[in-house]
Amino acid sequence: MNQKNFTIVLYAPDIPGNTGSIGRTCVALGTRLVLVRPLGFDLDEKAVRRAGLDYWKYVDVSIYDNWEQFLKTESPESVFFFSKLGEKTYFDAEFTENCYIVFGSETKGLPRHIFETYPDQMLSLPMYSDKIRSLNLSNVATAVSYEVLRQLNI
Repeated sequence: MNQKNFTIVLYAPDIPGNTGSIGRTCVALGTRLVLVRPLGFDLDEKAVRRAGLDYWKYVDVSIYDNWEQFLKTESPESVFFFSKLGEKTYFDAEFTENCYIVFGSETKGLPRHIFETYPDQMLSLPMYSDKIRSLNLSNVATAVSYEVLRQLNI
């Protein structure tokens, strides 16, 4: 696999179709996908496979039981978190090689301890309408991934 220099992390994803779509994006970009439990679905569900089509078998995926296990195993040096509550946008970020981009649950977002531990690394995508609560997780992950690639000149 032609690995790119960043990793997508989903913290407690709830919707299998989004995870499947993000996995497909990971295959397209040659990047890794990390899932942090709890998952709101079984990875064998048809919805994950359907969204990932026949590409899911090519997803370079690691699964961790909790955030602490993820930190201990991966030892990330550069981490960026995404939430609609982030005060800075991803346009303000300076993504670095080997960074991790972390997205929370579709229904719950990121847990409070993440906000408290990493307040300066919390980013959002701009939304200029008050008619929606949030953007689709797979769309956000894809948009951010391509911005990371652009900044890294890949």
